[in-house]
Amino acid sequence: MRRRVTAAVFVLGLVGLVACGDDGDDGTAGGGPGGTVLVFAAASLTDAFADVAAAFEAAHPGTEVQLNLAGSAALREQILEGAPAAVFASANQSNMDAVVDAGEVAGEAREFARNRLQIAVPAGNAAGVTGLDDFANGDLLIGLCAEGVPCGDFARGALDNAAVEAAVDTNEPDVRALLTKIGADELDAGIVYVTDVLAAGDLVDGIDIPDEFNVVAAYPIAELVGSPNAEGGAAFVEFVLSGEGQAILTSYGFTEP
Repeated sequence: MRRRVTAAVFVLGLVGLVACGDDGDDGTAGGGPGGTVLVFAAASLTDAFADVAAAFEAAHPGTEVQLNLAGSAALREQILEGAPAAVFASANQSNMDAVVDAGEVAGEAREFARNRLQIAVPAGNAAGVTGLDDFANGDLLIGLCAEGVPCGDFARGALDNAAVEAAVDTNEPDVRALLTKIGADELDAGIVYVTDVLAAGDLVDGIDIPDEFNVVAAYPIAELVGSPNAEGGAAFVEFVLSGEGQAILTSYGFTEP
């Protein structure tokens, strides 16, 4: 089955997608989830959640997971505007808190993974970047995620910790957009997550950020109010928190809470 994955989709499009789903979208009468489970997940979870979704579908025949992958702030706004998501997995707590405060979370948000920052450079590192100090070099092409996006806020926190004023040339909407530009040799350096450097394979090299400057990202997940498939959403959250779900996340470089 080819997984349907969307990014930065229009809310109306999502409403139509779920409204036109199979009759089993509210779960199966025989017990256990079924139908479509619409999961809104941070872009940094792209590869890991593709495998999590596949494993969840294998464990629950008749259930299909649809992933909407984008920056956590963009996903937050889609949820607050009425997108019919079953699950929200954010790359930071503040975006989840906004959804909680709006009364859109069923139950409580739970931390399911952690991540760390790493400098990413094009393979071969032609610019000779060695650390955070190079981000102040106006002769280099430097990229960060935009402010308000978790990877952007965390990156700025790391730069502040190192007392570096970055000469930023581009602010990208999510971490995968930034990673794509680095991998295409359009930028000399950017700050992404360790997991993204691993996912990029031979396209980028990673440079560690010292512990005293680094920032640890905590990822919360929650079921959402008003989902067309509340049972499926609850089951997906439990699967992510299960030993099998955690093993998949660990294999992609995430650490357990």
